[in-house]
Amino acid sequence: MREFTEQELVRREKINEIKKFCNPYPEKYEVNYSLKEASNLPDETKNVRVAGRIVFMRKMGKMSFLKIRDLEGDLQVSIKIDLVGEEKYNFFKTLIDIGDFIGVEGEMFTTHTGEKTLRASDFTFLGKALKPLPEKFHGVTDPEICYRNRYLDLIMNENTRKRFLLKYEFMKEMRRYLEDNGYIEIETPVLSNKASGASARPFIAHHNALDMDVYLRIAPETYLKRAVVGGFTKVFEFARCFRNEGIDATHLQDFTMVEGYAAYYNYKDNMIFLENMLKTVIQKVFGSLIITIGDKQVDLSKKWESISFRDLILKYADIDIKKENTKELLLQSIKDKNITFEVEDDIENLGYGNLVDALYKKVARPHLIEPVFLIEHPIELSPLARANDDDKTLTDRFQLVINGAEIINAYSELVDPIDQEQRLLHQAELKAAGDLDAMMMDYDYINAMEYGMPPISGWGMGIDRVLQVLTGVDNIKDMILFPLMRPEEK
Repeated sequence: MREFTEQELVRREKINEIKKFCNPYPEKYEVNYSLKEASNLPDETKNVRVAGRIVFMRKMGKMSFLKIRDLEGDLQVSIKIDLVGEEKYNFFKTLIDIGDFIGVEGEMFTTHTGEKTLRASDFTFLGKALKPLPEKFHGVTDPEICYRNRYLDLIMNENTRKRFLLKYEFMKEMRRYLEDNGYIEIETPVLSNKASGASARPFIAHHNALDMDVYLRIAPETYLKRAVVGGFTKVFEFARCFRNEGIDATHLQDFTMVEGYAAYYNYKDNMIFLENMLKTVIQKVFGSLIITIGDKQVDLSKKWESISFRDLILKYADIDIKKENTKELLLQSIKDKNITFEVEDDIENLGYGNLVDALYKKVARPHLIEPVFLIEHPIELSPLARANDDDKTLTDRFQLVINGAEIINAYSELVDPIDQEQRLLHQAELKAAGDLDAMMMDYDYINAMEYGMPPISGWGMGIDRVLQVLTGVDNIKDMILFPLMRPEEK
């Protein structure tokens, strides 16, 4: 049996009284301005109709003030007994609470304290809140409550509302930039027979109608490239992806990424394109290319530098991966230098490529504050990337790193189906040997490649990750509207 607080019981009792005057949950209300728009109207603008949640009230004898809120702003409203009538004014004073929804019609004016206000000539009750809002002056500050009850976080905290509006503005501007440059957005499957497109552990689900296990998408890559096989020249997708891996401040199992592929590009073309795209979008959304992240200022306006994987690890670990070019040699050097890892699996089970990646993330990536393109990845680390023409041990790939976080992963795509088949077979052997992040064999994708692919360069960007970096929030959950949480014990 549910238990209610005294305040909740009082609010529930008010429902029956409200029903004597009106429907406590009406069907609709016609507005002609948002609250933000109304707050910018000139005084004496008449017939203004707005609606919102009441977040503040000061009830007085014959005139009361309240503040209503929507996602973009607040607006003060004055209600006078001689304008709305005694019966309606008493209804307001006795039955309406903070948290309720109200629609108001009236005329704009500015108070003697300079606050833009709507003088109500009429109001309509739009919905009763059965639970009281948290204490109004300090908002909601407990991160656990914010993540579990994002609706309260949005109601009470202006910074949260601004952050998510910024996120969707960022996505809108990125989509616009891609479309303006000839990219077409498509949709790819969330459920598939093979978990491919990245080195990651998948989620497994059962498809009842087909009576078979399926994988949740870890990346849209191989299907976007199938679209290129079919004739799309430039293609992209904002894709919800799922990776059954650890949680920390920069990783979640379900996240939003955007991937794009351009026929006839190489990875160097994409370095130019993506630098221009991000600078354009960030300037529009943030109004500056000088971004404050914690106590650091990062200048994105300068030309972004490039550094090789080998040089970076040599600089920060004094290990030359050109010489330590097998799993056994690299593992011994790591042990000799007493470098330890915080990984879920024993590093003995990692293949050479994933071992190199773990070493880079441990010793080098935290030092990369200014934007930098990390290039010349070992081929074992990039099973879908094109081998470099001059050095077959390397791939034509780059990662963009800002403030120690990987923002973009991109490469010239492998379009040779024979080479791709051999690499995926090697990945399957690594998976069988215990490397759970290794990729699966995917003959359906190989079959598509065998119909012929043009030169392609593709890239992927974690939307939540890039905005975590640009806004400086500590936890990536702050960029996820409704993050998955463990159920609370009751």
